[in-house]
Amino acid sequence: MDDTVEREFTEFVTGRAHALLQVAYALTGDQHAAEDLLQGALAKALVRWRHIEGAPEAYVRRILYRDHVSAWRRFGRREIPVAEPPERPAPDQPEAALRLAARAALLALPPRQRAVQVLRYLEDRSLEETAALLGCTTGTVGSQASRALAKLRALVPGLAELPEGPRPAAASARADADEDVPMGVQR
Repeated sequence: MDDTVEREFTEFVTGRAHALLQVAYALTGDQHAAEDLLQGALAKALVRWRHIEGAPEAYVRRILYRDHVSAWRRFGRREIPVAEPPERPAPDQPEAALRLAARAALLALPPRQRAVQVLRYLEDRSLEETAALLGCTTGTVGSQASRALAKLRALVPGLAELPEGPRPAAASARADADEDVPMGVQR
């Protein structure tokens, strides 16, 4: 590997790793699994770095989404034993309870539906962008999003009461997301 490629790749990773880790965390729901997923995606991107033209972040994100779905197909869902049960919110904090329930419901979705939800609502991608990133049709994205939202509303009754208004503007949501930490991670 020549010095120019190594320098460009290092600059990319330094500048975009945090945002990519957020996406990986939203897909996996686990900090360690997200780090592993991102590391694998960056390793694949490094091998092809000279051939990536235009938008390396989009290339790496596509690897993240596809590797996440592929890993789930290969290994299936696994139960992870923990030493202590997760903390539950105090009964007087309904917003926290709703957030935890929504997070648990999101993690219960199949990987493809979860990927569609992350792309459409966390990253504020259009149907066409989501379909291109996942390598499927816009109809598939729409049906997966619809099924996922129906399942989320069934699993978390409080979500059914929320309005179905338009999604936030992409520019402000993406700018804010770059500076935030992954969902559920303490600052």
